[in-house]
Amino acid sequence: MRSGAILLALPLLVLAGEAAAQFRSVAEPAVAYDAPSERGKKLFVLSRGYPVDAVVALEGWVRVRDPAGELAWLPAKALSDRRTVVVTAAAAMVRERPEEDAPVIFQAANGVILDYAEPGAPGWIRVRHRDGQAGFVRISQVWGG
Repeated sequence: MRSGAILLALPLLVLAGEAAAQFRSVAEPAVAYDAPSERGKKLFVLSRGYPVDAVVALEGWVRVRDPAGELAWLPAKALSDRRTVVVTAAAAMVRERPEEDAPVIFQAANGVILDYAEPGAPGWIRVRHRDGQAGFVRISQVWGG
């Protein structure tokens, strides 16, 4: 009997545990729904490149979390494996090196989406702006990294 319950749970694939995040980005503008169906209530539209935390996949749909912690469903085909981050601080200082006293290359305002390039030193990630500028930002100034 117990194995039957386990088999019923198999179609629901958990992508991320409590502590781990499976960050992805939206491939093209996509409508978010309250249920894994186009018949669900339309909640909002996510723009291209917006980072989300993929929590669960279910038959062509993915339940995602946004920076505010809101949960919604997106069609799986709407997601890209490309990683991005969104600036959550008033302004993120993108520096030449992953050091607090390194020269600032550019500032990114709240809500700006940056490409996630690679991990940096602890507490830092390397990011790239769509105009090509790249540098290091504190993880605490962005979400999605």
